[in-house]
Amino acid sequence: MTLPRPDDLADFASAPWWVFLGVVGLARGADLFSTWVATPGLELEGNPFARWLGWRRGIVLNVAMSIGCAFWPMLAVSLSVTSVLVAARNLQQAWLMRSLGETGYRLWFADRVAACPPRLVWACFLGEGALTASVGAALLSLSPFSLLPYGVGLGILAYGVAIAVFTGMSLWRFFRVPSHDR
Repeated sequence: MTLPRPDDLADFASAPWWVFLGVVGLARGADLFSTWVATPGLELEGNPFARWLGWRRGIVLNVAMSIGCAFWPMLAVSLSVTSVLVAARNLQQAWLMRSLGETGYRLWFADRVAACPPRLVWACFLGEGALTASVGAALLSLSPFSLLPYGVGLGILAYGVAIAVFTGMSLWRFFRVPSHDR
């Protein structure tokens, strides 16, 4: 099987379509599984849309999204990379979230954030997103427009942006709420 060009579409039930369905399905499954390990009640979910959907609708949406993404290889590769990076980040702290419980972890984390100067907190979290996104942007700009390097770069860039956006939203809410209401 030769790799399709980035702008090619995969025919339904063709060999490439099945490969991309498997790759994106496994990656989205890893994201969902790692989210469940970290926050089974979705209290710590950073994506407000995913939290609103809940598990049942979220799983249905992810299955449909995986099937749809399998038609467009570039989207399948980039979404898979983003999903695997999100899953890895979830698993990094999942053990702590589980040991403290969702509410306990949220309170512990809020105490840690409150103990630091806000500018340092913002700089660290947004710096993480920006540095990660810069790796993706570099890969995009330095690679030819071919499926794997471009799709991987796009996935890394999307992950970095997601970290910055969702962390920024959380920090914005955190610093807007008076400390006695946290």
